[in-house]
Amino acid sequence: MNGTERSAIRAGLEVDIVLKQDQRTGKLTRGVVKDILTNSPKHPHGIKVRLEGGQVGRVKNILV
Repeated sequence: MNGTERSAIRAGLEVDIVLKQDQRTGKLTRGVVKDILTNSPKHPHGIKVRLEGGQVGRVKNILV
């Protein structure tokens, strides 16, 4: 599942994100959502979240 809709993401989910510095390469970072930082219901590049480890990036995949 992709991460462009805010309603699909909640704290505690395991996700793959792209960090700001990795946007050119598309390198994914896996972690657990701590906070949702995007206020709008949708974002074409992915909802911005903060992981429990403190990393901030846009959700590319939601793991189930």
